[in-house]
Amino acid sequence: MERRMRIFAVTLAAAFLNAWAASPSFAQADQRRLVSAATLTLSNFLNDGDMTWLNRNLGRARAVVIAPHITKAGFIFGGSGGRAVVFARDAKTGKWVGPAFYTLVTASVGFQAGISISEMVTLVMTDKGLNSLLSDSFKMGGDASVAAGPIGAGAQSNLVADFISFSRSHGIYGGLNLDGTVASTSDEWNRLYYGKPVHAHDILIRNSVRNKQSTELQNLLAIGRRKP
Repeated sequence: MERRMRIFAVTLAAAFLNAWAASPSFAQADQRRLVSAATLTLSNFLNDGDMTWLNRNLGRARAVVIAPHITKAGFIFGGSGGRAVVFARDAKTGKWVGPAFYTLVTASVGFQAGISISEMVTLVMTDKGLNSLLSDSFKMGGDASVAAGPIGAGAQSNLVADFISFSRSHGIYGGLNLDGTVASTSDEWNRLYYGKPVHAHDILIRNSVRNKQSTELQNLLAIGRRKP
């Protein structure tokens, strides 16, 4: 069963990635659209009165993962997948650096039917979580712990997890469970966005490349971090 699940996950990942495939010129446009969509998603979350915990703890996060469009679909066998941008906070300056591009894929088995689109913001709260992001691929809930973020104006929960995830969705599914999600770096998208081969470590730790198109999202992260 485990082997079948891994094969299914790989097949599912290929399907989601093929859906995003494009020529270099179109791919760069897709990357810019993803960054713009991530900016809108983060803005909506930070201005949501139910996202109090997210606002209060963004300043403590080591990194943030933003996925504006995660598609979840299935009948018996199902799964979810999408693209995400990641920013990391420089430990010395406190400034946000990025983005690095990632793919998110989850395979699942069980009685389920329908299609839904979710948007997700996940705070990376520990060095272990950040180090997981710097690897080529890792599983949330396996290599690093993940928990659903508390929702509501009075949320005061003191969560302990490497990743704290917030999501909103429309459709049959009521939410998005990241447990078991495989996150992988998208080196091709990173190369096209920055115009040369770069890895997640170059972008998020060394801060050796920049793209001015992400300035609005960086500024939004900085503003959100200063909120009380």
